Amino acid sequence: MKSSLQNLTSELRTDILSAKAVPALSAGFTSGLGLLVAQIAFGSFIFSGPLASYSSQGVGLVLFGNFASCLVIALAGGYLGAIAGLSPALVIVMATVGFTMDAEGDALFVTTAVALIISAVATGACCLLIGRFRLANIVRFIPYPVTGGFVAGIGGAVCLAAMSLMGAKPDWRTIPALLEPSVLWKWSPGAAYGIALYFAIKRWRNPLILPVSVALAAVAYHLALANLGISVEAARAEGLLLTSTADGSLWPALFPADLVHVRWASMAEQVPHMLTLIFVAFICVIMNFAGLELATNQELDWDREFRVTGVASAVAGLGGGTVATFVVPASLRSKLLGATTRLTGVVSALVIALFLGDGILGFVPASLVGGGILIFAGLGMLDEGLVKSRKRLPWSEYGIILLIFIAIISFGLIEGVGVGMLATLVFFAVRLSRVDPIASQFTARERESNKARPVPDRAILLEEGERVQAYQLRGYLFFGSVCPLADHLRQSLSGASRPTCLILDFGAVSGFDFSAVNVLSRFLQTAHTAGVRVALSALSEGLRTGFEHNLPPAVYAELLVEPDADRALERCEDIVIAEWRTNKDMVDERRASLMEHTVDDLERYLERQIDFENLLEELRPWLSPRQYAADEAFVGPDAPQEGLQLLLSGRVSGYDSAGTRLFQCGPGEAIWPAGAPEQKAASVIADESCRTMVLTLTVLGWLEQNEERLTLKLYRYLLAGRLQSESGAEQ
Repeated sequence: MKSSLQNLTSELRTDILSAKAVPALSAGFTSGLGLLVAQIAFGSFIFSGPLASYSSQGVGLVLFGNFASCLVIALAGGYLGAIAGLSPALVIVMATVGFTMDAEGDALFVTTAVALIISAVATGACCLLIGRFRLANIVRFIPYPVTGGFVAGIGGAVCLAAMSLMGAKPDWRTIPALLEPSVLWKWSPGAAYGIALYFAIKRWRNPLILPVSVALAAVAYHLALANLGISVEAARAEGLLLTSTADGSLWPALFPADLVHVRWASMAEQVPHMLTLIFVAFICVIMNFAGLELATNQELDWDREFRVTGVASAVAGLGGGTVATFVVPASLRSKLLGATTRLTGVVSALVIALFLGDGILGFVPASLVGGGILIFAGLGMLDEGLVKSRKRLPWSEYGIILLIFIAIISFGLIEGVGVGMLATLVFFAVRLSRVDPIASQFTARERESNKARPVPDRAILLEEGERVQAYQLRGYLFFGSVCPLADHLRQSLSGASRPTCLILDFGAVSGFDFSAVNVLSRFLQTAHTAGVRVALSALSEGLRTGFEHNLPPAVYAELLVEPDADRALERCEDIVIAEWRTNKDMVDERRASLMEHTVDDLERYLERQIDFENLLEELRPWLSPRQYAADEAFVGPDAPQEGLQLLLSGRVSGYDSAGTRLFQCGPGEAIWPAGAPEQKAASVIADESCRTMVLTLTVLGWLEQNEERLTLKLYRYLLAGRLQSESGAEQ
């Protein structure tokens, strides 16, 4: 801890004395002014209506939360130049807490403030837990249509709330009343200012536009009041100016003695809204992290950022403030201005802190700063959620955004998000059910196992391989995809081409639900009744247990359960070969056909064995005999580097690092030492007792120098074997 503090102090001292100091002051001051204006507007809205007499203290809560979060994130966050503030998405939920609180007077304000403070601390605690246990990857993937609809809905709600704050009640039935002069002059200046501000910043993207425009608008507003003969006191009484309700200071808004006014029963009724506030804060945190990564093309350590955000929210809440999160445009501005230093966020926090004394709050025009800034923020969210999303998404997913937007505007935030999540799940289930769970399918004629077989057996498989049908499954098996899969498999059991064996490979299956187990279990019983042997490969423990519990013992006992598709294919090949040999029908014709198909292969096999015997005879002076017991390693981490080994008898198999068999060798084939380019297996194990002749690497090097003809003959033999095996694999 002490070392980290020393490093932070040293980093700040270095940045103050470096060329980054001036950009940090400029970017930090500009961002601080922009945040200050926005946070005053947000605080004024949250603590309006029944809480209007406590608006200054409410603004103090928001500003302190912004100050604490901005300072902590600037000092401890992984992104240098980070700026934090209260997101407009949180404003509506916070305001809902105050508007629906069952209390009056001091009890109303204190209970609302404590509810917001508890929500901030709870949000911080949840973020800390996510970061501490490295769970960020679990919560970061929220469907884009849900976030887009959420942003659009909040934007629309913010605009409607701004109109209400300015004395208008936007409703399709009361639209004509909004144009009456007595109402029009209340909301039109703020609405015009918010719209103009939005398009001006979108056009020129200068961060000074917001604070400068507020200052100019305030001056113009006061000049207009003077020309109309309206005093400041009268304007404040009419609600045209913000009213300072604090006693000379905006913070602290609460003291320990005020806690006696808390209505705990009323707060308990607000638990759903408080949980919504925490949920919305999570969405804001995730969206801002993702947005900052995309805008800056920089990877963030999400677990670290969650921990820092958690500390910031907890400090803000315990200090008597509200939750705040990253502000992407301001944080991005730090990078664009070359102010990638922690000083930027510190300067912004100090600008906010300087205003906590309640100096000029009473001179701020309510409609301009309150309604105008809210409309500006709402239009930005509508643009992001509705306009930009239309260019990125197909109509089917864009329809979910519109559905959430309409639901939030019509019914509320919780209902809108719930409708959106339900629509997304339905859409996802429909889309997922259209993904073919069969990645590939083949027969034993098209693909052979890696087991080394004699020529007659290979000929049998070439003729009878269609009787083994294999299906490699993929993805997540659930009720929407498993029924079409089962129908397809049942069709393969009917007709004259019914297989003897069926292979289902689950190696690429990522998961399953009970419906998948149930439907596949019914199919396995159908296959058992039809006399088709089924081999299941790469079963997870969950699937294995599910089949065992859902199948009759007799059916489950007949299943061929293998660790991988190669072993399953080998078992099914053995069954087909055994049936061919035991079939008494047309014995003479079948054997004659087999001889006709294998005569050429048998000749080549015998010729290769003769070449092998001749090669051994010539190499005998340089060869050393070696014997291996069953399951002994030829090649592997603990096996000695013997050199090139020529197999005289027995069989060996090569495996990759995962234990999957890659090949099997028989007499007349070679096993290379570990590390040789030809040796792709991580280990080579004897399947049975084997005899080999070893040609050490030292002797092989000597032969290359002194016996070129013999070395060339050896390599030609090995190359012919490689080409023959590759040709067989392709067939």
